[in-house]
Amino acid sequence: MGSLIRWVSNAVERVREFAYRPPESVPQASEPKIGLALGGGFARGIAHIGVLKVLEQERIPIHCLAGTSVGALIGAAYACGTPLVELERLAAATRFKDFGQWTLSWLGLASNFRLESFLARFCAVRRFEELKIPLAIAATDLQSGLPVYFTSGELGPALRASCAYPGLFLPVEHEGKFLVDGFVAAPVPVEALAALGANRTVAVYLTSTAPPGQLKNIADVIGRSFSILQQHAHQAWRARADVIIEPDVSGFAWDDFKRASELIAVGEAAARAALPRIRALLKRPAPLATTPEVRASR
Repeated sequence: MGSLIRWVSNAVERVREFAYRPPESVPQASEPKIGLALGGGFARGIAHIGVLKVLEQERIPIHCLAGTSVGALIGAAYACGTPLVELERLAAATRFKDFGQWTLSWLGLASNFRLESFLARFCAVRRFEELKIPLAIAATDLQSGLPVYFTSGELGPALRASCAYPGLFLPVEHEGKFLVDGFVAAPVPVEALAALGANRTVAVYLTSTAPPGQLKNIADVIGRSFSILQQHAHQAWRARADVIIEPDVSGFAWDDFKRASELIAVGEAAARAALPRIRALLKRPAPLATTPEVRASR
């Protein structure tokens, strides 16, 4: 009889333990972490500085950056801590000869080897690991046709690869791959931001249409041709971006460095127009963090 009572008592305790077990904790949405993706556009990319100015002025926190071509250059400069006022000064003084050198080759018209020393003028950092803000730089693998994202190792080769505009600059050979401008496979590298921890994404896209009457040389023809291709291509990156900022740079040529102040103003105007949508991102509950697979290179 005693053993039966003990069995019943134990059974009751097990039922009570099951019935009154505290609920498991429900996963909570993570804190807002904004990632900023900067597209390419040669001199038109100076508009990115205007976007960054507005985000700084409005105290919009940037958790990480990803960049293609000139977006990679400005992203690297900002991530290493270069003040925007210094970037404005440099943009106004920049010319093609600062990063490009004409050459004779079947693979391109110029070398962009000078980019490494150009970056060193305003950024003492040499490696991704030394940056103050996490950064991904996008390039394109000519063999596979897929984007390659650099997030570690030396900045110089990654930057040169990302800025190796096909037909104009020589491809960059790296670890057995021939790499060209990231815009070919990742015109605005939004997908790289999640891997860096972002759960909200802001993209800056620069149209690359040449102004009327501005087709003066082979670089203009190459640029315009790629622009037409992109207009007709499926731009999957748009679906990944929460907010897209599109500065109106259609009236600027690819080498309009002398119009830096105008380009910065255009970027500021576009960023201010997008501020309500960006602020809404900070208030909206963030989704649970998911990290897509991203092809990385060192």
